[in-house]
Amino acid sequence: MERVRRVLVHFCQDGAAQPAHFVQSITGHFSEGGEDEVEVGCSLEGNRFILQRADAGRGVALKRHAFCPIKHLSVTENAALPLDVRQRGVDVGVATILQTANQKVLLTRRAKELRIFPDIWVPPGGHLELDETLLDAGLRELQEETGLKLEPEEGSPNILGLWESVFPALLSRGLPQRHHIVVYLLLRSPLTHLELQASLSPSPAEVSACLWADRQLVSAVVSDPGGENHDLQRSVSVSQVSADGALSDASLPLEVLLSRTPVSGPDVERVSTGTMFALKLWLRSLDDL
Repeated sequence: MERVRRVLVHFCQDGAAQPAHFVQSITGHFSEGGEDEVEVGCSLEGNRFILQRADAGRGVALKRHAFCPIKHLSVTENAALPLDVRQRGVDVGVATILQTANQKVLLTRRAKELRIFPDIWVPPGGHLELDETLLDAGLRELQEETGLKLEPEEGSPNILGLWESVFPALLSRGLPQRHHIVVYLLLRSPLTHLELQASLSPSPAEVSACLWADRQLVSAVVSDPGGENHDLQRSVSVSQVSADGALSDASLPLEVLLSRTPVSGPDVERVSTGTMFALKLWLRSLDDL
């Protein structure tokens, strides 16, 4: 059998690390009553991302969406998965919540040509590679996608939370093709968003637009639909990325960022559900400060 060349999720059981199966709900493994959010301990050991039970208040939040396809996968749908998909295991991704000195965070819109979650707003991020630390992966993906280079000692990193991500996001759009645990890593830059903007040079193959979201905008994005009126302008300033990587000022309707995953039909431009989870945790971290 070919040796796995990816970092995969493992469970710590009876003192040993066992790989998680592709069709196994990671959140469900730790949930005693079917909850969609639990607390876990996590560590990266020998290219294995190990999860284990944690006492309340001692771990990090792990969450899945209520409509998570793995959670609702039937026996028939499980059997219909191609063998190469079922044998993939659960991959590990790292997404960087970059907080500026003036308390804004960077969001990027995934290029429409990408096969997975095109046109969705997320923080910079990607797969954790072999022999990388979580911080190494976060800094590398940040630089590859946006051109921003932070030194390891600048970031003051900490894990905000873990998100169980499955693509497609709904079973109505097809059987699962990818299953990840995404580590949302908070990095605090000593620079303001204007100082960082001067060095912004996104990769057009991965990013089609960028925006700096302040606390008020983030609060609106993560609020319940139809909830509080945040008195925001009806459009948001973004940096559009051309095919050659040039940036230009553009305007994005606020309603795009307030959109939610459609319960049926094709997906729409929106902030990813996992990103909203991480942004809620980011707001909480500001309150804790």
